[in-house]
Amino acid sequence: MELYDVMRTTGAVRRFTDDPLPDEVLERILDNARFAPSGGNRQGVRVIVVRDRATREAIVDLSVTGARRYLAQTKNGEGPWNPVQPMKVSAEEVAATDVPPYLGAPVLGAGAVLVVCVDLNVCAAFDQYLDRIGVIPGASVYPFVWGILLAARNEGYGGVLTTMAVAEEPRVKELLGIPDDYAIAAILPIGKPVKQVSKLTRKSVAELASHERFDGEPLRA
Repeated sequence: MELYDVMRTTGAVRRFTDDPLPDEVLERILDNARFAPSGGNRQGVRVIVVRDRATREAIVDLSVTGARRYLAQTKNGEGPWNPVQPMKVSAEEVAATDVPPYLGAPVLGAGAVLVVCVDLNVCAAFDQYLDRIGVIPGASVYPFVWGILLAARNEGYGGVLTTMAVAEEPRVKELLGIPDDYAIAAILPIGKPVKQVSKLTRKSVAELASHERFDGEPLRA
């Protein structure tokens, strides 16, 4: 596919057919994604390919903690899991929130599930002392994650970047044998889409880019 077509049609895919994701296709996807940039070109990413049904079911179970709060806050009109505004729903309300089965369907129905980790020893976390949540280490892993999704689209497959299970990261690490000094950045169900979108809706350039300052004039050609 032409590059811009891939970029404009790589949406979140959550429903998959029963078509397999062969190892040779997955290797080709990762073989191209590995050229993503990382801090100092240290290439601290690591991918665990999960096909076992029981392991997938365990990942879905470990996602319930994050999903409950996400759903409870959304229902209450809050930005779920945002690091700025305090949660307004009670712990009891969160615990009483039902998690519908469809939230686990992508992990269970994909051809494979990729658990993408990053070695924290090679992340230059320039924001680690700022009075906010850290985001800079993601620069050494998320270009790679996005490269996987772009390459999958180019191969006729699709996927979705999920992170709900990371709320229980210590237990996921134990499940998958991930060392303490690695962080889980994403869990990617990858497979053949039931329906591949041909057009995505996003904000315009003028809504997300401005000249010189945050409050500057919108960028328009």
